[in-house]
Amino acid sequence: MATQEKILVPVDGSSLAEAAFEKACDMAVLDGAHVDLLNVIDTRQFMGETRDVLISGDAIYQMTQDSEDYLQSLVKRAKKDFNLTDIDYHIRYGSPKRIISYDFIKDHGDDLIVMGATGLNAIERMLIGSVTTYVNHHALADVLIVRTDRNNQPLKAEK
Repeated sequence: MATQEKILVPVDGSSLAEAAFEKACDMAVLDGAHVDLLNVIDTRQFMGETRDVLISGDAIYQMTQDSEDYLQSLVKRAKKDFNLTDIDYHIRYGSPKRIISYDFIKDHGDDLIVMGATGLNAIERMLIGSVTTYVNHHALADVLIVRTDRNNQPLKAEK
């Protein structure tokens, strides 16, 4: 099996994303790989039908601060629990599907995306589609979808 040089881990605070983070840290330590943690703030939720902004600048600022705090806590965990030092975090704004599949990979050259399985139920997947499914089909890099924790116990999606 080929080793990875740069691993992208999209995270959203879910237990599925946390499991992907942990597996990616394990892999990075074994392969000597760099890890890029990514949180995408979906700006489409801020726009109305007439493209008017529906959320205040203060709310967007707070979302960004919360994202940064979360990502910094993961970096701290990676360093403490995994002894992983080659790790960066990034915040992007836009469509998570597009940013994870194309834009970030083009900008940073990651060769593997490690992400959690979808947390959506069957109806939500049918109506809006899963980011994981989209990335799995369209990404410019290999994709590893994590469905178990570090002890190979199955994960359950949040409701």
